[in-house]
Amino acid sequence: MSDRPVIGALPVGGVRGIAVAIVGAGFGGLGMAIRLKQQGVDDFVVLERASDVGGTWLANTYPGCQCDVPSNLYSFSFAPNPGWTHSYPLQPQIQQYLRRCAERFGILEHTHLNCELHEAAWDSASGRWRIETSSGRLSAKILVAAPGLLSEPVAPPIPGLDGFGGTVFHTARWDHEHDLTGERVALIGTGATAVQAGPQIRPKVARLHVFQRTPGWVLPHPDRAIPRSLSRVYARVPAIQRVARRGVYAMREVLAAGMTHHRRLLGLVELVARAQLRVQVGDRVTRAQLTPRYDVGCKRALLSNDWYPMLAASNTELVTAPIAEVRERSIVTADGVERPIDSIILATGFRPTDPPIAYRLRGTDGQLLADVWKGSPQAYLGTAISGFPNLFLLYGPNLNLGHSSIVYMLESQIHYVLQAIALLRRGDVKALDVRPAVQRAYNEDIARRLSTTVWNAGGCASWYLDANGRNSTMWPDYTFRYRRRVDHFDVADYDVEPVTHSPAAATTA
Repeated sequence: MSDRPVIGALPVGGVRGIAVAIVGAGFGGLGMAIRLKQQGVDDFVVLERASDVGGTWLANTYPGCQCDVPSNLYSFSFAPNPGWTHSYPLQPQIQQYLRRCAERFGILEHTHLNCELHEAAWDSASGRWRIETSSGRLSAKILVAAPGLLSEPVAPPIPGLDGFGGTVFHTARWDHEHDLTGERVALIGTGATAVQAGPQIRPKVARLHVFQRTPGWVLPHPDRAIPRSLSRVYARVPAIQRVARRGVYAMREVLAAGMTHHRRLLGLVELVARAQLRVQVGDRVTRAQLTPRYDVGCKRALLSNDWYPMLAASNTELVTAPIAEVRERSIVTADGVERPIDSIILATGFRPTDPPIAYRLRGTDGQLLADVWKGSPQAYLGTAISGFPNLFLLYGPNLNLGHSSIVYMLESQIHYVLQAIALLRRGDVKALDVRPAVQRAYNEDIARRLSTTVWNAGGCASWYLDANGRNSTMWPDYTFRYRRRVDHFDVADYDVEPVTHSPAAATTA
């Protein structure tokens, strides 16, 4: 992977002016850039801290990494991919797909790779965002932040972890140079990442100790290889793949009904999970340790056919006692047992409710977004934040899904943001700032609807809940209802600051 040319390097000394600055080159950032390009807008840049595009799917390269949303639904609607090899896409193919989209739609020439956002501050006098990056400075009338949700790893506060003498790495920073063959490996965490990576590394290690805090509901994985003949049909007759996409979408929305409106429907899902556990785990004690004490769906359901067989393997140990401390070459659990360890793999998730970008954005009064949120992210439509004019978040608060493709939500958001950008580029509007009362009413409604969903009332503590116990992550309804909500940009929801000088001057840096 190498850097590609961009339109004008960011200046070392001066400040480059631009209409739109997009932070992040995953599905959100690239989708925004492509749609701008398609509407004839070329005055934009994409700032990406990594060495290539792909976002989450560039950061996560652990063995077995795979999306848990079907392939036909996990792509841009305007750029179907007939070349998926599995019904659930593999990480390398998703990253390659995003790279091809960036090339096909001419986005790479707008993209600054290895360019990290240090700070973006709103300048009320000029009506522009002043942006500091690792590659230089620029100003933008509009800032679109698309940092993603699952790329910033979290290391648990385990006593002694920093002093471990062996190898330690997070699954989102997988050390491909380190050979696990013949080692005694600790896998900490039993969520979606561990369920994928564990079975892949188990055959090569001498001993795999799986440290479980809370078991998850594991469902049979319906993944299958896609015949080449079907891929050729999709390529020759794209309409057939579009029909398949609609069918997958409709089936996934049924799951939303169980998670949000009719939770009794999830009982059928739980029966399937319990059946798989009973068939694949014969030992009653182990089966009890692997049986969740919360409703299915409260935490994200896991898809795997080989997780339970892996735990039953002769070189695997399931550890349910809490970790007391990590020593130089071992891990000690609360029951006093010390286990020799060569390498520690942290499958401990990310920071969705405490995003790093919140510590880099300053609004109208110079206040950091993190200080405004105070541990509970909130936005209007998951997109606009009062006190942060001309800023639009993609994959913002309360837009995560437990059943369908985030790409569908992102495309809905992008459509909404494009309307705002068109208004701001007209020349007579300096700034758009969502009204505080509008944002407050929206989030109160979201909280009310979340209160009866499986994520809030299902009996678990999940990463969906923030530091204050508020669910600031999930969307509590069908995805088509969100799309309808953002189909029209209602300027009445915003405080509008008009341009007080000539339109020509308004577009200068």
